[in-house]
Amino acid sequence: MMELASRIEQAAEAIRKRWPGTPHAGIILGTGLGTLAGQIEQEAVLEYGEIPHFPRSTSISHTGQLVCGRLQGLGVVAMEGRFHAYEGYTHQQITFPVRVMKALGAELLVVSNACGGMNPQHDQGDILVIEDHINLMLGNPLIGVNDETLGPRFPDMVAPYDPDLIAAALEIARQENFVAHKGVYVAVTGPNLETRAEYRFLRAIGADVVGMSTVPEVIVAVHAGMRVLGLSIITDRCLPDALQPVNIEEILATAAKAEPNLRKIVLGVLAREAEKKP
Repeated sequence: MMELASRIEQAAEAIRKRWPGTPHAGIILGTGLGTLAGQIEQEAVLEYGEIPHFPRSTSISHTGQLVCGRLQGLGVVAMEGRFHAYEGYTHQQITFPVRVMKALGAELLVVSNACGGMNPQHDQGDILVIEDHINLMLGNPLIGVNDETLGPRFPDMVAPYDPDLIAAALEIARQENFVAHKGVYVAVTGPNLETRAEYRFLRAIGADVVGMSTVPEVIVAVHAGMRVLGLSIITDRCLPDALQPVNIEEILATAAKAEPNLRKIVLGVLAREAEKKP
């Protein structure tokens, strides 16, 4: 694990050479959600290949660069493109950028994704503010010898998603007059989508939406002592008795259409964070 700490510092130092700022928040922009990066007052942009030990993003619509700058008056580092287990990466590789964000000074992680909706009361294009999650990814980024300088051996997951940030996100949605739900995200490995029987199972165990990301990053953020806001765009409805084949182009179009609402939440939450700063 000391080797992990060394790799984290090498990556952080490479970023500091290009950007001397201190981020208040790290932001992970998921499928179809990368346009938020355009709102950032960009002070440095690093391709993932320029950062030591960073994986490479291979997913559709994921640009693969780190944007450093200011948003709502706060320092931020934003990932345009994330990493997934289905790409062949380990959970430690997937979560490495979160470790680097923490090393740079980030106190808050904002993580977004596109997901399938299993709650019949939720509609395509709605926002889900993640209240809790279920990890069915057959892995955990904390497995192995624990480095106490990075976090505790047994991090508590009673509230992995910050209740105050959840409340703020829902309030912003009400003020802006768009639909946002609070719910449970279940993470699976993918890359295949689920069968009807699997959707029934996932719904029965308490999940509202299903996706292939987010949970590993959140586990590491909690381990590192960061507050977390998790946001999902429901890009397709996964109701087993009315299931239709998925169209990737439609998923991306739905994510793009809903992205302005997600952007309003992120900007609103960060504005409130800025007000709290001395």
